[in-house]
Amino acid sequence: MKKYDAVVIGGGPGGYVAAIKTAQLGKKVAVVEKEHLGGTCLNWGCIPMKSLIRNAEVIESLHQGGVYGFEISGVKADYAKAQQRSRQVSERLARGVGYLMKKNGIDVITDEAVLKKDRSVALKNSGETLAAENVIIAAGAQPARLPM
Repeated sequence: MKKYDAVVIGGGPGGYVAAIKTAQLGKKVAVVEKEHLGGTCLNWGCIPMKSLIRNAEVIESLHQGGVYGFEISGVKADYAKAQQRSRQVSERLARGVGYLMKKNGIDVITDEAVLKKDRSVALKNSGETLAAENVIIAAGAQPARLPM
């Protein structure tokens, strides 16, 4: 059983920031993330959406060139390339999070975590168990309707 001062469940912004700070304080840290470092915002939400919005802003500016004294013709959108650029932006930023994990000596484990009563964390897919002095739960959230 691997032993850690802290195991962080979740590799989104809450989890990776907590992991980095804990490691910088001299603690041995692992992050258990079931998918990709960076969480929803970085991988599927805010960042890819902002990238696509920027693409739209650029093409709109080109179409409005006449306002600035430029005639630009033949401008067309390539949605597949726009989507590809969006994914590349997200992947580059996620690699940056991975770099920070490595730089700070944090073990990143791609698996699903199951918190146990004895402060250990079982890894669902690998069957391993991690011993942890502290467990930080930063697994994100799901929106829910309030019963009204």
